[in-house]
Amino acid sequence: MVAKPLRGVLIGCGFFSDNHLNAWTRMDGVSLTGVCDLDAAKARSAAARFGIAGSYTEAAAMLDAEQPDFVDIATTVSSHRTLVELACAHAKTVICQKPFAETMADGTAMVAAAERAGANLIVHENFRWQRAFTAMKALVDEGRLGRIHFGRFSFRHGYDNYVNQPYLAEIERFTIMDVGLHLFDLARHFFGEVETLACTIQRLNPIVRGEDAFTTLMRHEGGATSVCDCSFYSKRDPDPFPQTVAEIEGDKGSLILHQDYTLTLHTSGGAQTIDAAPAVPEWGAAPWHGVQDSVIRFQAHAAEVARGGAQPQPSGADNLKTLALALAAYDAAEAGTTIRMADWRETPS
Repeated sequence: MVAKPLRGVLIGCGFFSDNHLNAWTRMDGVSLTGVCDLDAAKARSAAARFGIAGSYTEAAAMLDAEQPDFVDIATTVSSHRTLVELACAHAKTVICQKPFAETMADGTAMVAAAERAGANLIVHENFRWQRAFTAMKALVDEGRLGRIHFGRFSFRHGYDNYVNQPYLAEIERFTIMDVGLHLFDLARHFFGEVETLACTIQRLNPIVRGEDAFTTLMRHEGGATSVCDCSFYSKRDPDPFPQTVAEIEGDKGSLILHQDYTLTLHTSGGAQTIDAAPAVPEWGAAPWHGVQDSVIRFQAHAAEVARGGAQPQPSGADNLKTLALALAAYDAAEAGTTIRMADWRETPS
């Protein structure tokens, strides 16, 4: 018997949503039946371009009409709590774009709403689903590096983010809540929970309101140290955007991810080169293909979760720990101190 296709809807038809729509509408066993945006023209355009029957401006109306199995929320963060709480009452799987929330209070409320409804809540955290990082995680889990004691995840470029997403220049909390969350998720994914965190932030580009560069130093419960750093104002030629470079060291070897998606594994037997370059989707193009491929991988995972075949990676509950690191990083930078995460609490606004 052929399984019934999953019925899905997407809320938010902005810049990044085309990646979601391209991946969903080409996925076997998935039927995207509706899209929604406050801008009716954007919703109509997305529906027409991707052959989707339903076009809406009100999320509640769409959810009532479509009765989806899953809801993909691809809006900006200020709308997340309202939409997640609404979606959890209508679908058993809800996907929320990062940043998951602006506050721990909102994030906790969303997790609670999903638990009350018995819904899977997944955060669209796609860096861990990039091909290079899935390859690195497999090597680490195989024990090729031994006991891990150091790691670094670095995202530095000079790409003009503000052409496609002008709101980024206006927000008060920028790089940590944009790319920083991705890097912190990688650090937790590879090295476990964080004991202590220190952070410095910089505002380098005069057109931005918030920080456009930061560096964090974290100590993990297993003893490893990690560094996460990001700059949207680095001068590089060729510019590596949107690639992340990384290195991980253990007592048996080290692993380096270069900006050409090549991995170098150093062990006692010498150096081994591994090609971890992602495929370019039929609908995609370089240099975005690394991100586009990771969206495909993430959404395939989300579909498996919706069918009951996997646990969310990461779940909303898990992502609260990543959000805590981002918020604590601002506090650490402002105070010029190292924060012990077991003692950190969100300061009410």
